[in-house]
Amino acid sequence: MSVENRTGEVPIPENLDEVLNNLQLLALQKAEGFGWKLKFVRRPLFQEVVPVISSPTGRKIGILEENGEINMHPDTVIRL
Repeated sequence: MSVENRTGEVPIPENLDEVLNNLQLLALQKAEGFGWKLKFVRRPLFQEVVPVISSPTGRKIGILEENGEINMHPDTVIRL
């Protein structure tokens, strides 16, 4: 895996079950069934993690919310 330049962390942690909750893991598994992939997990200090998924074409992104829903119009600014 590549390393994120600013923090030295990998974009997708190996211990996803410790980073994401059960609803997020289930939603990720379902999305992967449709070809979506986990692009990276933002881990801001003192805030909840923000898992970002991308469509099979890479043209759309979504945020896995804590309740397991996929937010296709996040308020978070994401640079791709």
